[in-house]
Parts: sequence; C-alpha cells; structure tokens
Amino acid sequence: MLADWQVPSVNSPRKQLDERFARAFAAAFPDLEPEGDLVVAASNPQHGDYQCNQALALARQLKSRPRDIAAKVLKQLDVTDLCEAPEIAGPGFVNLTLRPGFLAQQVAERVGDPRLGVDPAPARTLVIDYSSPNAAKPMHVGHIRSTVIGDALARTLRFVGHQVIADNHLGDWGTQFGQLIVGWRDFADHDALAKRPMEEIKRVYQAVKEREEQDPAFKERVRQELVALQGGAPEQTAIWEELIALSRRYSENIYQRLGVQFDVWHGESFYNSMLAEVVTDLENRGIAREDQGAVVVFFDTPTDPPNLKPLLIRKSDGAYLYGTTDLAAIKYRVDTWNADLLVYVTDGRQQDHFKQVFQTARKWGYTQQSLEHVWFGTIQGEDRKPYKTREGDTPDLLALLDEAEERALAIVREKQPHLSPELQQRVARVVGLGAVKYFDLSQARTSDYVFSWDKMLAMNGNTAPYMQYAFVRINSILEKCGIDPATLCGPLTLDDPAERSLARAALELGDAIEETAATYRPNVLTTFLYEVASQFSTFYERCPVLAADEAVRTSRLTLCRLVARTLELGLSLLGIETLPRM
Repeated sequence: MLADWQVPSVNSPRKQLDERFARAFAAAFPDLEPEGDLVVAASNPQHGDYQCNQALALARQLKSRPRDIAAKVLKQLDVTDLCEAPEIAGPGFVNLTLRPGFLAQQVAERVGDPRLGVDPAPARTLVIDYSSPNAAKPMHVGHIRSTVIGDALARTLRFVGHQVIADNHLGDWGTQFGQLIVGWRDFADHDALAKRPMEEIKRVYQAVKEREEQDPAFKERVRQELVALQGGAPEQTAIWEELIALSRRYSENIYQRLGVQFDVWHGESFYNSMLAEVVTDLENRGIAREDQGAVVVFFDTPTDPPNLKPLLIRKSDGAYLYGTTDLAAIKYRVDTWNADLLVYVTDGRQQDHFKQVFQTARKWGYTQQSLEHVWFGTIQGEDRKPYKTREGDTPDLLALLDEAEERALAIVREKQPHLSPELQQRVARVVGLGAVKYFDLSQARTSDYVFSWDKMLAMNGNTAPYMQYAFVRINSILEKCGIDPATLCGPLTLDDPAERSLARAALELGDAIEETAATYRPNVLTTFLYEVASQFSTFYERCPVLAADEAVRTSRLTLCRLVARTLELGLSLLGIETLPRM
C-alpha cells in the first residue's frame, strides 16, 4: 500500500464530500478518528449519488443510535455548495445528491484540464521489477501477467508524478548456461539460430538434457563449462553473451508489440560481482551465520515474523542463490537511484521468498524504503488447470500474440469489409493485443482466471474491444459536430438522469487512479472505465446529441469530449491503444 505522499491529489466530488464529512465528524466527535473513506458511491442510484454509512459503523463505539450520530454530524456539515440537503435514511445512512450546477461546473473544469483533475503527488523514486523472463528460453503465456501488470503500474505511477525506473531483471545466469554452451558447440544449427533463435535454443537445450541423462562424462563436461563461465573464461563468456543477445532481440520484439518499455535490463549476472560482499557484510553484522558449511539468515529474534523459514544465501559449495541476488539488487537500487519504493511483480508462488528477502533487508538496515511484493494468480484453461496447448505445452507468448491478431483480423474482416487491408491489419493489431492485455488487467490481481478467446474479444462487456469501440463512437460524434473539440468547455445543463450519471461517473477518474496506485490493482481502473463506457451507452440511447437544439447540443458535446478524454487517458495508463475509427 502506498503512503499518503505517494498518491495523487484528487479533487473529485466524492473526495470533496469526504473532506467535508471528515471536518464534520471532527467537530461533532473530537475524540473520534474515523478510518477509511467516509463517503462512498450510493448503493442505489434512486437514493442519490453518494452516501455516508459511518454512523452505523460507529454506533457501538459511541454507544448511541446511528440516526442520532448522523444527525449530530449533519449539524456540523456544510455541503450546500455541493449537494442538495442531505437525507438520513433507514437505520442511519446519509444520502447525498449533487447539485446539477456543481456537477456541470466540475465537468467544465475537467474537460479542459490536461490531467483531467488529477494533480501529481510529490515525486519519489520508485523501482518496478517486472516481466523478468529467463534468458535463452521462449517467453510463454505465464509471462503476460507480470509484463502487463508491471507496465500498467509503471505507467500509472509515472502519471501520478513519480520517477519510475522499470527494471527487467532477467534470469541470465545459472546452470542452464553450462548446458547451452556445450549445446552451442555440439548440437546447434547456426543458420536456425539466426532465423528462429528461441526454437533452436530450446531444441539444443533438450538435446543436452537427454545426453546428460545417458552419459555421466558428458554431464561432467557441462559442469566444467559452467565453472569456466563463472570464472570469466573468454570463450565461454563470448558464447554466453551471444545467447543473451539472441534472447534480448527475441524479447524486445515481444515487448515492442505489447508497447512495453524498460529503463534498464539488469539481469542476475549484473549483480555477480556484488554477491560475495553482500554475504560478508551480512555475516559481519551478525544477520547471517554459517550452518553446516552454508551461510543462512535465520529469523529467530523477537522482531522477526513468526514461522518464517531461514533464507539460504550461500550454499556449502560456495554457490549463491536468488535471495543473494535480490539482496544485492536492493542495495544497488537504493545506493544508486536513492529508491524510496521497490515493487516486485511476480506470481504468488514467490510470496514466501520475498517475505524472507524483505525481512533480511530490513534487518540489514533498509527500513526507510517501502518493499512491496505485488503478486498475482495463474492463468488457467477451462479445466481450471494451468493453461496449456492441445499438445500439452505451455503456450508460447509470441504464438499467443499472433493468434490474438489473427482472431481479431477475422472479426474485422467480417464486420468492416470496406476497410482497406492495411487498415484492417492495423485495427486487428490494436484490438487483438489490447484484448489480451485488458482481459488480464481486468481480473482481480490475486485471483486465478480462465483464459477465454471468446470473452477476450467480445464487443460487449468489460473488454478492450468494447472500450475501444466506445471511444470510436464518441470520436465519430465529435468529428461530425463541425466544432473544434478543444473549444468545448460549457456551459453545461445536466437535466436528464443519464447525463447526470455519466458526468458523475467520468468525474471519478482521479479516485480510480488513486486507488489503482495505492493498491497496485489495475482492475480498479478497468472497472471504472467499464462503468463510464456503460453509462455512455445509456446516455447515447436516451440523449440525442447532434440532433439536439444548440444549447443542449453544445452541453452534450462537452460531456462527450470529457468522456472520450477519460477513456483515452484511462486506457493509455493500462497500455491499451485507441483508434480514431475502427
């Protein structure tokens, strides 16, 4: 969870009401400190726009009837410029309905604001570690979650105002490179390596594994090659560098298609020279100690979390482990970049590992930095097991992206046959890749989800195609109006309930961004965007825009412009492209 200084300043209607209620509660009950949001969206729109339910939550603590608590708070509350007179309903709910004039004023202020009412937070330096595939291996469907969640958080936190360093912590060191160096010499087809590197490297790796099982001498040769690499031998290092270069070109192709960029690619090998010093320092400080020839951090003091397993940082044979590298990375990121927050986006299976690493870092003195493990669930097939191809393999990510574009292209050709082949291809790329990314981001991050092409590419529901089409439809209205959209800034009249609901929904963008940044949950933003798009659909059916008389027409066009900018900004923070037409 981000600290208060890490989230943006939001001046939404709900936030303004929340601040007014906070002052009223403080005046009515000086010794009381209510927690959380005091004002929330109304559970039933017929009862208003927002409601305050704190009187019910505080009844036992205050030993008073909720309605009496609510009445005492309302005596201290001044919201006449924001709302109609608040109403106490049921056992003690306070219902709030925004004034049409206030709502119209808020829309007019937001529509011309480049940041749509979201003021930046005081800048801090944040490092986000995500994607992090293993080098010399094809990226598979499981990498999509870390990649798109990490990218969405990086984009959102940058918009919030922070200096974000996106780090792709590659798995570019370890036993497999001894195997691949031997395979490079004995089994590799170098023409195939140039044309389809990951397929050939995978074939070579499997050939080496099979030979190792049959030939102990061959297995010893692999071990010796690894020792030579770890010792910096020139020939082995040159082969390793070529393998890493091939892997990076392959990965960069995938990232380019997904619109994902990194500031640095500091893989495991980057920290090799630092590992011995990390272990020595931890030993000298009494944080780690030798145990049966290995060096281990034990969590056995009163300040350590209970039941946390020891962290092995150097094996008895002198080899270092992932935890050692992660500790070196924390030290480097804080010492080099003065990082205030380190975020790691990985699957949930690594929860225990990061609890061990973070606790070790705190014992080591890194107590002023926030350390966050943003973990996620798995992608499943319809059988609720890890998603596999028909052949039983984990789907290759590149093939998955190809299929997304192919499926989207078939839909585009069916629905828009008049478009040029070039435009059809472009739309298919934006829709197909956007669908894959949005479908993942719209899931509850810590839950598993079932992969479904049909749901992903659906033109209705909480999907990228639905959002992208809503933007296109609004853009079409604005193009037909014959007015420069930049000049649309009011005055507004929001008389129809559909206009009110749409305006209120769009004005909650800042709240959605704030919660997304604070909880590292992109699905908060997707849920918000879906609500706005759904409200626009209702508005579009009920409220003529271009056919309305001039005053109403201008007002509704202004509202359309705010919604278009809101969808475009929200989708961009998720890494989802939009098109002016499709």
